Amino acid sequence: MAQYSSDKEAADALHHSYRELTNEISKVIVGQDEVVRLVLTAVFCQGHCLLVGVPGLAKTLLIQTIASALDMSFNRVQFTPDLMPSDIVGAETLDKDRNFKFITGPIFANIVLADEINRTPPKTQAALLEAMQEHAVTVAGKRYRLPEPFFVLATQNPIEQEGTYPLPEAQLDRFMFNITLGYPSYESELQIVKNTTGAFTQQLNKILHADDILAFQQLVRRVPVVDNVVEYAVQLVHKTRPGSPMASKAADSYLEWGAGPRASQHLIVGAKCNAILNGKYSPDIEDVQAVALPILRHRIVRNFKAEAEGITEESLILGLL
Repeated sequence: MAQYSSDKEAADALHHSYRELTNEISKVIVGQDEVVRLVLTAVFCQGHCLLVGVPGLAKTLLIQTIASALDMSFNRVQFTPDLMPSDIVGAETLDKDRNFKFITGPIFANIVLADEINRTPPKTQAALLEAMQEHAVTVAGKRYRLPEPFFVLATQNPIEQEGTYPLPEAQLDRFMFNITLGYPSYESELQIVKNTTGAFTQQLNKILHADDILAFQQLVRRVPVVDNVVEYAVQLVHKTRPGSPMASKAADSYLEWGAGPRASQHLIVGAKCNAILNGKYSPDIEDVQAVALPILRHRIVRNFKAEAEGITEESLILGLL
């Protein structure tokens, strides 16, 4: 890990490393620049991501590519209806001397890809909750720390709901970002087809190591923020809470529940990181707005009136901005 003489020098290094990362990832992932920006922002903010999109949009490939560009351990868990908590966190077994020994599960990695997370029952989904919040798991009454840094990057298919289990609000709130993936443009899809139908396999360089990520995470926390930016972020969250003194008309009309305090925290940390990634040393209101949609999207609950009139979470949030 490189040593920096000041936070300004470290911020410049993070900005440069981010450029290198996006260039490396673009060798494989085409036309998803905004999604890559948000996932990398979450990595530098110690956050988790939920990627929502129809099959075939390279959600899994995107996460695997980011993991390849970061020199960290990576495990993939394919969620199925018969998956048990012990299949994720691990279990105690008897060794040849008849002593109990803990065998770690796939969650013991820096980056964990939870593929199609809504395909497994709530009991198994709940096995991720402690890990996501505490960066630790408890098995047979003993607590085991997970390797740092630790991220859960989950994927979800929004169109096929048969045999799925919707994520509870408590678990959704643990995800810093809810990122939706759309279809690629015509030009991007042309490039995708050319890249993926030949014999050539793209090799990615390792840009950052685990120690670098940990240092940059602490740097993001130290970024100074002026009071008016903090006030803007907190006011934005309060506007989503129907019945509160600061609630917007749209929230009172179309929302059942608004965002909680964790949304305000993520808005500020996300704005700090967004500022550095764009070469600035302190965030402004535009940086808060740049991360607001994926942070608030899964933290507000529409009422029946909004659903009947076809009012989406995105349109409500954009109206508040």
